[in-house]
Amino acid sequence: MTEHKRKIGILGAGQLGRMLALAGYPLDLQFGFYGSALDEPAGRLGRFYPNHENQLDPLIEFADVITYESENTSVEQVEQISQIKPVYPSATSLYYSQDRGREKELFDRLNIPCAPYQLVANSTELTQAVEKIGLPAILKTTTEGYDGKGQFVIKSPQDINQAWLSIGQRPAVLEALVRFKRELSMIAVRNAANQHVYYPLVENRHHQGILRLTLAPAQAVTETLQRQAESYMQALLDEMNHIGALTLELFETEQGLVVNEMAPRVHNSGHWSIEGAQTSQFENHLRAITGLPLGSTSPRQSHAAMINIIGELGNIDLPLNLNNVYVHLYDKQERAGRKLGHITLLADSQQALDKQLEQLKDWLA
Repeated sequence: MTEHKRKIGILGAGQLGRMLALAGYPLDLQFGFYGSALDEPAGRLGRFYPNHENQLDPLIEFADVITYESENTSVEQVEQISQIKPVYPSATSLYYSQDRGREKELFDRLNIPCAPYQLVANSTELTQAVEKIGLPAILKTTTEGYDGKGQFVIKSPQDINQAWLSIGQRPAVLEALVRFKRELSMIAVRNAANQHVYYPLVENRHHQGILRLTLAPAQAVTETLQRQAESYMQALLDEMNHIGALTLELFETEQGLVVNEMAPRVHNSGHWSIEGAQTSQFENHLRAITGLPLGSTSPRQSHAAMINIIGELGNIDLPLNLNNVYVHLYDKQERAGRKLGHITLLADSQQALDKQLEQLKDWLA
């Protein structure tokens, strides 16, 4: 493997960095993490460089290539690093993905359908946007919102002031609420040789803004729908010259797929792929950024599911006693709303999967 990049620097040391390292060690890759504390999920899985001690230069010196685990990473920092070492995905992908306003404008430019929206910078503009978009609508901060944070559903004009205060009076985007049948997502990976691979569309179910359950592949997906999602993905990958994993969240509507948002990284809705796909999203991301050939994204079983463990671990002995069920814990302390781990289920029929889900219903909100 001497012709490939082997030392990976990761900006962040959370569970995504942890799972990247676990996927990379069988490929003889080495990892360094730029994080806030050694006890973060990935802190002990490689070299650790504290971000509060300005250890960025040692990380750069260590790494052959650098990646990141959050779209909230500084664009300026990535641009700075890329003058010395390659960073994948690039600052371009980060620039669009970390700001919902820029993201929406990119979707418009590529003729990728998304919900009607208006950008707002103050309460007066929000009132004007409500008049244009109509109600109900959802107000989202343009940056840093995730897992339902930084969002407010406006149902009546009386909610406008409360909505503006609730998001911290920050630049935001007001989106029309989309009538949809279900929420879907897709993960794609592109390498520097312009090779693309696409995972099947999966169905996502949320509670209180947090992903609770992913069903993979999503059932009753036509080839036309899968190809439509892939065409959106290819347009985004090529436009941004994106190298690595890219995730696209979508709504399935009567008129087809409407895009919600994207993430320039491996994603919670792709955790099923560790056991459920021929090549996991984590391994394919590493293959892409190190110059290795991309692997097959085909599912190993006809049915799979991923359950997030949120807030409390619960009786972990239960899933550990079931066949074709896999537990991943992230070495995190229990806390309300916190992702502590996930459980993956594999089955050869819908009936078998439903039985497993019933047995694990305590983890499903």
